[in-house]
Amino acid sequence: MQDRFSFFPATADRLTDIEAVFDDCSSGRNCRCAYWYLPNADYKAGWGEGNRSWFRSLITQSRPPGILACNEDEPAGWCGVAPRTVFDRLRRSKPFAPVDDRPVWSINCFIVRKPFRRQGFSRLLLKHAVEFARANGAECLEAYPVDQAARASNGAELYPGTLSMFLDAGFVEVTRRLPARPIVRLECR
Repeated sequence: MQDRFSFFPATADRLTDIEAVFDDCSSGRNCRCAYWYLPNADYKAGWGEGNRSWFRSLITQSRPPGILACNEDEPAGWCGVAPRTVFDRLRRSKPFAPVDDRPVWSINCFIVRKPFRRQGFSRLLLKHAVEFARANGAECLEAYPVDQAARASNGAELYPGTLSMFLDAGFVEVTRRLPARPIVRLECR
């Protein structure tokens, strides 16, 4: 499967492709990853066009906020990955409060377009997100996946990824403050 896809830093020249990925997801089209970056009131007030406009300004900054995957010329998926310090929600969250004072990068969002779902594509996105973070100086990666075995509902949103996917990629659980949402880490050096 991997040879069918190309992976790119999420930069302004790829905005049309990134928006195609977001627009193929009912929550993604309105969220645009603003959930992680903005205070809750701003995120909710921007739901839809406000968050779309906010994301367009985010993507023009010097550090790409994630990676884009394409299948030939067709946009296929997104993974949000950046230094933890840029995410307002993580600074304010008790369940996802810092484990320690190490500088870590966070992987917090996966969106896969419908034609590419249920093929293990999120795992491939994760692999390339790790490579992207390493190439940009990350010493440690952190994520907040869903533990499907501990989840009461099968309809849980899986945008943060699944625990099994991260464990299979070498991440280890470092703490769990919510029953179905552990914090996992991967050493990058």
